[in-house]
Amino acid sequence: MKMNLNLSWYIPTPINMKCLFCLLLLLPAAASAQLNVPDFTLNDVNKKTPVALSEFKNLKAIVVLFTTNECPFDSYYKTRVKTLIELYSGKVQFLLINSANDPQETPEKMTIHYTDFGVPYLEDKEQVAMDLFGARKSPEVYLLTPEADQFKVVYSGAIDDSPQVAEDTKENYLKNAIEKLLTGQKIKIENNRVIGCTIRR
Repeated sequence: MKMNLNLSWYIPTPINMKCLFCLLLLLPAAASAQLNVPDFTLNDVNKKTPVALSEFKNLKAIVVLFTTNECPFDSYYKTRVKTLIELYSGKVQFLLINSANDPQETPEKMTIHYTDFGVPYLEDKEQVAMDLFGARKSPEVYLLTPEADQFKVVYSGAIDDSPQVAEDTKENYLKNAIEKLLTGQKIKIENNRVIGCTIRR
């Protein structure tokens, strides 16, 4: 049986094509828009003192890592994160933030984790920092550089391309971004998809 289909409705009209063209022009601008983060203060569970992001405004690079006590992916990355902290000691400030509200993520239980990393482990149980960054996974990383009275996110996402086995790592996203930032080079990859545990609200 022969069917006579009228597809004239499918042909874009000039006005529709114009709207489509405008939309396509806007997409790259939206995709490349940089996130700027204002100053915030959270409590360091190890030293029992407040820590403000603005304390590190004289440094060229700050790494904010959203992490937890119990997520398996955070455990896979612990040695790699500690290595990065030691490698960039004095050049890059690392801040570990726990925004999870699960029973095993209380401030009291946080005090037995990351004690030997030598960097602040900040509680964010009201998820203030989490909302500022738009973080949703753990571990999720943000590389910042001071800009005026805020902090510009120049890289965000995964630490590297091997969320489970360190020996299988081929691309060190965070390390490469840090090197580029410290040497004044353009960071080619500004974000990467995170594989990890979802931080529940």
